[in-house]
Amino acid sequence: MIEKISGAAFKEMVLFGAACIAGQKQSINDLNVFPVPDGDTGTNMYLTIQTACAELKKAEPATIDDAAKITARGLLRGARGNSGVILSLLFRGMSKSLKGLAEADGAALAAAMQEGVATAYGAVMKPAEGTVLTVSRLAAQRAMEAAQENNCVEFVLEEAIRAGEVTLAETVEMNPVLKKAGVVDAGGKGYLIILDGMLRCLRGEAIPEVTEETAVKEKADFAALEDEITFTFDTVFIVRKTMGEKSLEPLRAYLDSIGDSLVIGEDDECFKVHVHTDIPGYALTEAQKYGTLELAKIENMRTQRDDLAAGREAHSTDDLDAVEEELENQENAVAPAEKRYGFVAVCAGDGLADTFRALGVDTIVSGGQTMNPSTEAILKEVNRTPSEVVFILPNNKNIIMAAQQCVGLTEKEIVVIPTATVPQGITAMMSFDPDETDPQTIAQAMVAAAQTVSTAQITYAARNSDFDGFAINEGDYLALLDGKLFGTSRSMEDLLEKLSRHAAEADAEYINIYTGEGVSEEEGARTEALFAQRCPDAEVAAIPGGQSVYFYIISIE
Repeated sequence: MIEKISGAAFKEMVLFGAACIAGQKQSINDLNVFPVPDGDTGTNMYLTIQTACAELKKAEPATIDDAAKITARGLLRGARGNSGVILSLLFRGMSKSLKGLAEADGAALAAAMQEGVATAYGAVMKPAEGTVLTVSRLAAQRAMEAAQENNCVEFVLEEAIRAGEVTLAETVEMNPVLKKAGVVDAGGKGYLIILDGMLRCLRGEAIPEVTEETAVKEKADFAALEDEITFTFDTVFIVRKTMGEKSLEPLRAYLDSIGDSLVIGEDDECFKVHVHTDIPGYALTEAQKYGTLELAKIENMRTQRDDLAAGREAHSTDDLDAVEEELENQENAVAPAEKRYGFVAVCAGDGLADTFRALGVDTIVSGGQTMNPSTEAILKEVNRTPSEVVFILPNNKNIIMAAQQCVGLTEKEIVVIPTATVPQGITAMMSFDPDETDPQTIAQAMVAAAQTVSTAQITYAARNSDFDGFAINEGDYLALLDGKLFGTSRSMEDLLEKLSRHAAEADAEYINIYTGEGVSEEEGARTEALFAQRCPDAEVAAIPGGQSVYFYIISIE
């Protein structure tokens, strides 16, 4: 039996394990029902470990410390989905334990596996049993015992896998979701496939060729899991640290308040987040307080589950590669300057987009609350704008920073007007003077005009929460005024009445009421009449905005 492993051996073992999971990723996908039934665990674990393999293939690690460090770093940066992030954490812990070692015997490997489990459990906000965490924990526990019996790497790894397989078979009874679908845990299965590959490599077997899988032995009943998805978007992103040793605990608490299945992994240079949420834009914006956002992946788990239940292949962000390659040259092309000034506005809703176009906006970036567009998306529209100078109207305080990042990324001159709401953007456009020759003078006038606008918004609470220190109950209607809570009620009419009185007290001269996609023409007309009655001296108009999230966006000037 092999007693110790070197850095070179560890490298080959990881490459072997990656080849094994590559050949079985679809069978793992077919087990994937927890934490949500989106059928991508095998793919996520495969792509995660492939990133580590790419780093290992470029290196010749002299020690097991080096090999483990390279593996952990690659896994963290390549981690996809809940399973990928946890896999990276298991190896991150191993790397910490193997630090300073040239080789590892059975006891060192067992201690490394144990540290990996501790790291994974420490990063998962709400650990669930009957998952890869359980499988890895009991496998590591047996590894520690085995090392006392025979301090040999091969024996320790063999016994760890044996215990893990027993635990894996029991996961179907440990977890209610797995029991409902009639399958074992997908992440636990994937982890054991990697460990088994590492053991086979240690024993001198030939690395397997990756071929298409033929038969599926076990497959989850995805159609029975319609109610198992609480939050819609599987959100994964990497942030490069720029804030030193700033604690991530406030970020962890915030993300847990807007979603579930939260896992945060980190090394000295960056951290990676996995979370399920309905508002991925909020998660990305909050994380940027801790560093520079490097990349993100957001997938709709409900549509993935529906595809799987219907027997179709579930689409993921990986399907975008071919489309991106096809459109890359077209999207990055810079439109020639046909005029001096041009405008890009961010908004969501056909009616709002039409309003901006009528005021002279050249291109629209789809986005807003819960749908914050990236700098790249904004830059694409900037480049499509046929002007020398491009003014950007973010129309949301969470989009201003992304817009500002466009400066210097194109040959066009960019001026960001920091509008925090759609009404501010509309008023800013109305103040544009096409005869002014200085862009900064134009910007100052637009900013000044925007600041005269007060914005009211009415939405609803999808869950119990806290806003500005006030308890919000699920199903309540919320009225916001300039970003602050104005009132809550079970009656939308009650909030509209209070807002109309506020407009009257503010001596409003202009009131524009933009109705959302769920508001009928009759309802819009009644709201217009209410404000006209309260503010008889004001110009009042109801305009179909078509926006989601907000039933009404009301401009008060």
